[in-house]
Formats: sequence, C-alpha cells, structure tokens
Amino acid sequence: MSWGDFWIILIACGITMLICRVAPLFLLKGRELPERVIRALNLIPPAAFAALVANDIVTPGMFTSGLWPAGAIICAAAVVVVVAVRTKSLIWCALSGVAAYALLLMI
Repeated sequence: MSWGDFWIILIACGITMLICRVAPLFLLKGRELPERVIRALNLIPPAAFAALVANDIVTPGMFTSGLWPAGAIICAAAVVVVVAVRTKSLIWCALSGVAAYALLLMI
C-alpha cells in the first residue's frame, strides 16, 4: 500500500466516523425520542461491556490448563453478576470480581 492509498483510507474513515457520530446529534436535536427507543439505547453500554467480558471469560482453549483455572474465572464472573444485580455499581462489580478471582486462584 502506498502512502497515497493510506491517506485516502484514513481520510475516508475519519469522514465516515464524523458523519456517523455527528449527524445523529444534528438530526435528533430538539426531538423527543419514543420510550421504546430510549430503553433500547440504554441497553447498549451493558451489552458492550458484556461482550468484552464474555470475550475474556470464554476462550477456545480455556480448559487446556485444567478445569480449575477456567472454573475460577467462571466463579468470579458469577460473583460479579450477583454483586451487579444487588448493587448496580460498576466499582463494586470491579472490586468484587478482582477479589473473588484472586481468592479463587489462591485455592
């Protein structure tokens, strides 16, 4: 790839990102969104976080080093789910997950 091709791709990606992020702000400015759309938009951050976490928990070779290392990760994730349901606090979820994982690895 030449530098000219690189700059064309970079500029095209920048313009596309700008349009996709700024255009909805201008199009929806001053409008009231339906309740159903607002509920759907509120699910995006938890879904993105769950996708990131699930990518680390469930890996193709998770049981190659034995049952317990993979089980420790799953147990720590279960602790985080319980804390999340009860507290709905990201900081408590992070702290409980790290603590549970550290304690389970010491066993």
